[in-house]
Amino acid sequence: MRNDYNLEIEGINRNIEYEKKKGEKELTGKRLTAYTIKAIREQIGMNRKEFADWLHIPYRTISDWEHEERQMPEYVLRLIAYKVRMEFIEKRGE
Repeated sequence: MRNDYNLEIEGINRNIEYEKKKGEKELTGKRLTAYTIKAIREQIGMNRKEFADWLHIPYRTISDWEHEERQMPEYVLRLIAYKVRMEFIEKRGE
């Protein structure tokens, strides 16, 4: 079953479609992090390697976040969203 989640973080507003797991009430924790970081990365058109290099974060860490292997701290997510907004969205006028 496909569901929508409205992402609003540090001035970035995106609608995320996700596949709801059986018995899951809402998108939280590692799943929310995975969908959020992937949506932010795709919004600026980078693959994982480019995104990791641009952020100076190990590729494996980005991959673990996107594959729900590890939970990204919320402050890191906010910092990434802020950097994306300042360097991509506001410069391009999106």
